[in-house]
Amino acid sequence: MSENTSGEQNEYDLVVIGAGPGGYTGAIRAAQLGLHVAVVEKGATLGGTCLNVGCIPSKALLDSSEHYSMAKHGDFAAHGLKFQKVDLDLSAMMSRKAGVVKELTDGIQFLFNKNKIEWVKGVGRITGAHQVSVQSESGARVLQAKNIMIATGSVPVELPFLKFDGKRVMSSTEALSLPEVPKHLVVVGGGVIGLELGSVWARLGAKVTVIEFAPMIAGAADQAAAKQLLRILKKQGIEFLLSCKVTKSEVSAKGVTLEYEDMSEKKTATIEADYVLVSTGRRAYADKLGLETVGIQVDKRGCVEIDDHFRTAVPNIYAVGDVVRGPMLAHKAEEEGVAVAEIIAGRAGHVNYETVPSVIYTWPELAWVGWTEEQAKQSGRRYKVGQFPFKPNARAKAMGFTDGLCKIIADSETDRVLGVHILGPRASDMIAEAVVAMEFGGSSEDIARSFHAHPTLAEVVREAALAVDGRARQM
Repeated sequence: MSENTSGEQNEYDLVVIGAGPGGYTGAIRAAQLGLHVAVVEKGATLGGTCLNVGCIPSKALLDSSEHYSMAKHGDFAAHGLKFQKVDLDLSAMMSRKAGVVKELTDGIQFLFNKNKIEWVKGVGRITGAHQVSVQSESGARVLQAKNIMIATGSVPVELPFLKFDGKRVMSSTEALSLPEVPKHLVVVGGGVIGLELGSVWARLGAKVTVIEFAPMIAGAADQAAAKQLLRILKKQGIEFLLSCKVTKSEVSAKGVTLEYEDMSEKKTATIEADYVLVSTGRRAYADKLGLETVGIQVDKRGCVEIDDHFRTAVPNIYAVGDVVRGPMLAHKAEEEGVAVAEIIAGRAGHVNYETVPSVIYTWPELAWVGWTEEQAKQSGRRYKVGQFPFKPNARAKAMGFTDGLCKIIADSETDRVLGVHILGPRASDMIAEAVVAMEFGGSSEDIARSFHAHPTLAEVVREAALAVDGRARQM
């Protein structure tokens, strides 16, 4: 290993740019396989968007707000638990969220130390096929790398007429740390982020209005499940303006006035809010990476172009996660990072994109894997559907949460599972069974004939599998 004048090692088997789920997971796997690894990260902590201002803090607030809502609005009273008064300590809730984040980011630092991975703090830029220049407050440093992995993630999409100011017009980052419960929060975008953070603040007492361009929320989900989720969220008090697009905004120190067009009724209207969350998607973050220096291309969406083995136009430079094509999901990025590490180490790294699960962590949760029924119809393939509600499920009744259903789509000829959709309590945990079944090419009959402990929520999945063949037993 060569060293610079400060004694730092500058030659590595793998240099990773970005310490989010794809980057840190890939780095750890590479180190486990005996590679000498450095990770370039400009943030103050490891973990990227997911751990610091995304998946983890949002789930902490979702859980806290669920507890508050149940206590405040009488769900606990049905269990014989009565409170004289329920108060919200928002600062304590935010402190708990920060504590969860710190424990997990500290955990990654521990794993880096354990696996002898060097964290090079600063902004990385590719300056050659085997070279990454890192700029930090202490100066510049050049790393020599046999291989490079780009794992720089994504950033929120900003609307030209509704730019983030971090105070009244927010991205998801600021919406995780509001200093007060909004009187009226308008969410622009009815996808995963908008529905989750809208749910948090609605539970804590805010009036929440979601403006969605499409005629339905959760556009990537099975539409029958999405329609039922919409009905449930409306019952929870969230208001929806569907088939509407925001056209103008006026921001003041006290709030925001939005003008929007109702495309179904061909009319315009205005709506006022003290806070606006813009959640219209995310874009790949490949800015100022020096891609042009080595001839790496991006597609029309700004994603780094890769082949089926995650290689860019430069064979020893790979890219994974949100910065490449495919769903922008932490677990997808993790698997890609691991696959790249294994490929570099001479193993057969692979990702099965047909079994990447998706989750919306509202209450109830909506989780799915594989085809929606709409996709099955478009494919022209003959299929069968089995569906079963949570309402008759014994465990759901005991818990007091009976909204939702499980829907299984299976090939008519082979019975192979093509897609599973669960809307219900803890759907995010239950979808793993469907992922495993699909990973092994399982059939609905395989799920139907497998034991499911009684009483459990997972029995709904088994009943849906039985329903594919018209054999559901609890209806």
